[in-house]
Amino acid sequence: MSAASEPTGKILSLFTGKAERLWPDRPASAIGKQLAIGPLSLGELGFAGDQQADLKVHGGPEKAVHHYASEHMEFWRRTFPDHTGRFAAGGFGENVSTVGLDEDNLCLGDVLSLGTARVQVCQGRQPCWKLNLHTGVAEMAAKFQKTGRTGWYYRVLESGVVAAGDNMSLLERSLPQWPLRRLIKARFDPGLDVGEALELSQLAVLSTNWRQAFARKSHSGYVENTNARLLGT
Repeated sequence: MSAASEPTGKILSLFTGKAERLWPDRPASAIGKQLAIGPLSLGELGFAGDQQADLKVHGGPEKAVHHYASEHMEFWRRTFPDHTGRFAAGGFGENVSTVGLDEDNLCLGDVLSLGTARVQVCQGRQPCWKLNLHTGVAEMAAKFQKTGRTGWYYRVLESGVVAAGDNMSLLERSLPQWPLRRLIKARFDPGLDVGEALELSQLAVLSTNWRQAFARKSHSGYVENTNARLLGT
């Protein structure tokens, strides 16, 4: 489905998690989400009962909900056949798993129904080393980034109640020229055109962190060091 069409999706499952110590000598994480039973209340900071461990890089109004397309799981099972058990709904720490919506048919700034709530796409996921430890695949974060199958985040425009089985539909589209696939590729492209980076840095609908990242990329000669994020070094 192209970004020009009006995508719809169906919620398969919802997930929430608590911050906990998962690995020795590493910070706590809430990446280990659990299947939610029954409807969940959704507010400005996310689903009731969901936590984030490091609020400097996770959570907040512009990362209230992480959505991941269930259709991608088959790709990961084929790519890493020795770890297939990890690649199921909720396996990447997402809050929402659906069919019908992905990085190709959604755009930056899209407003969608999510149960009785309204949410807005505001950035892609910026993968980190926790994915490597969580999945047992040392290159998982880097592969996530390279393929663009990162999922995306919503800000919550109107609170509501969400349940598995609910349909999602596109309510508003303001930036059809910026499908998520293109946006995510731009974010991680070390050779991104500085003019394109400047354009993105000035899009108010984009999350603050990503606007700041594109502002840095708009300076000729800027080189981003991703070792700490991707490798935990």
